[in-house]
Amino acid sequence: MSADPLVIAGRRFNSRLIIGTGKFADYQQNADALDASGAEIVTVAVRRVNLSNPDEPMLVDYLKPDQVTYLPNTAGCYTGQDAVRTLRLAREAGGWNLVKLEVLSDVHLYPDMAETLSSLKLLVADGFDVMVYCTDDPVYCQKLQDAGAAAIMPLAAPIGSGLGLLNPTNIQLVRQAVNVPVLVDAGLGTASEAAAAMELGCDGIIANTAIAGAKDPIRMARAFRHAVIAGREAFLAGRIERKAYAVASSPMTGLID
Repeated sequence: MSADPLVIAGRRFNSRLIIGTGKFADYQQNADALDASGAEIVTVAVRRVNLSNPDEPMLVDYLKPDQVTYLPNTAGCYTGQDAVRTLRLAREAGGWNLVKLEVLSDVHLYPDMAETLSSLKLLVADGFDVMVYCTDDPVYCQKLQDAGAAAIMPLAAPIGSGLGLLNPTNIQLVRQAVNVPVLVDAGLGTASEAAAAMELGCDGIIANTAIAGAKDPIRMARAFRHAVIAGREAFLAGRIERKAYAVASSPMTGLID
């Protein structure tokens, strides 16, 4: 186990990168990307991924549930009621208790925060450990934590947009507002943006489209792996102070004449 593990709801992980199981060419490519990424958690859209029909390729044949942590999510749910029902069915099907909640709106697929908060309370009361996809509003993120969220997952930009980290200031404010893990989710386009988010103090990164949609998904998965590690190391090391003037990198005293 790493000396600096990611801890979510008492579960410890060496990797701070989570990848998805959607948009890959096939399950084999998904499995290869997982291996390249070093991730130990994969998000699974239970309404879109085949988990039970043996007549078609099944995700569990390629990404073994005993070798990687499945994180069922509610992708495609537009009401809290649908999200709660979906995760209850997922728990019955696979025994999964650590889950990702996302309730979308019709407005550019942004999270519907009122529905998200109300459904979170139901899921927490039902014994789930809930990681919550949300906006980068630090006030609402604090409300999610207070309602029992196991992790907060603010978006970097709209889902699948690849626009990158649009509001680093808000991400920093979210990190300061809550004590549970903060993982940047949605909108990243490339590995350097993941590193930048980690340098802000975020605890982890979720990447799906940025990896699966790349020209070379396996290489991009590897790039994200290194970027997340580098960003974390840079944050722990502590960057130098920004100055508005030049400072010599070598001492100006004791020069040889």
